Amino acid sequence: MPGKIGLIALNSAEKAGSRVDQILSEWRNGEHCLIPVECPRFSSGEGKCVIRESVRDRDIYILLDVCNTSLTYQMFGETNRMSPDDHYQDLKRVIAACNGKAERITVIMPFLYEGRQHRKTLRESLDCAVMLRELEAMGVHGLITFDAHDPRMQNVVPLMEMENVSPALQFTQALLTEYEDLRLDSDHMMFIAPDEGATDRVVFMASLFGVNIGMFYKRRDYTRIVDGSNPVIAHDFCGGDVTGKDVIVVDDMIASGGSMLDTARQLKEMGAARVFLFSTFGLFTGGLEKFDKAYESGWFDRVFTTNLIYQKPELLSRPYYASVGMDRYIAALIDTLNHGDTLQELTKPAVRIRQVLALYRNTEAGS
Repeated sequence: MPGKIGLIALNSAEKAGSRVDQILSEWRNGEHCLIPVECPRFSSGEGKCVIRESVRDRDIYILLDVCNTSLTYQMFGETNRMSPDDHYQDLKRVIAACNGKAERITVIMPFLYEGRQHRKTLRESLDCAVMLRELEAMGVHGLITFDAHDPRMQNVVPLMEMENVSPALQFTQALLTEYEDLRLDSDHMMFIAPDEGATDRVVFMASLFGVNIGMFYKRRDYTRIVDGSNPVIAHDFCGGDVTGKDVIVVDDMIASGGSMLDTARQLKEMGAARVFLFSTFGLFTGGLEKFDKAYESGWFDRVFTTNLIYQKPELLSRPYYASVGMDRYIAALIDTLNHGDTLQELTKPAVRIRQVLALYRNTEAGS
């Protein structure tokens, strides 16, 4: 018999939490599971967490968005914007406020905190690994993240349940819904990795679509460090002819967007028909102006990112942007875990993607 669900949505994921709660309520005879919490700040910038309902013996799921930069707090009379560090501290406050009374605690952190600082090359901190060990020590039973920058981070906590979920199914559904004239074969479509780190994602999707792949290799200047990384000198393409083909560029995140747009530009110059950009997390840290200009120049046709992190209103209003909803998937993950069932089909949705593609091909053949 599954335990009673308790969903705690931090301020960073308040809207998403409400949507997930509504979906779970529809599946569970109108029973709501959202637990109200507050994380107030003192004037010094210190904070605390207050949980307004009992969590005793409940199956607790804590949802947060460490990328939500829209939230602010007052510190010594000045306004501070919440950083990923601030959101992570609030997560620990919520776990501490549970006081060990919950039956289970599962953290749903779509963008893995400090996931880009995943390996040590010099005298560097390993922030993501430290975070995972901290959560394990605080009694967290499991963590769900999406499209981790390096899925090998699971090795840091081999005794804690950690699920790395692929949103490939939702991207596939969004693309096939938006465009009804796609031809899903190697003569008309190709998947592209903008760098070597995205190869696994591209191979996974291309193998299901039954098409070829290409890859861009980033040549970097390892004599310099700019904004924490070695600057890219050039993108060199490795792959077959893209002339006249629809190409889909897949990556885990769009930060400033420079690499993704340079990839799109080169593909267009090589003769690609349409360029679609898939990215799980659309950070757009450098603003949207460069994407506006690239779209006007015809470098790409559509940008797809999920609603797993905060989306600025100006992004949602762009004509080239398509938001990929993930709320129902999060609700399904919670419901499946609460019933003690396997997450295999949800975390690696190869079977469902094949079904969607088969339906699209059959519809195309019938028309």
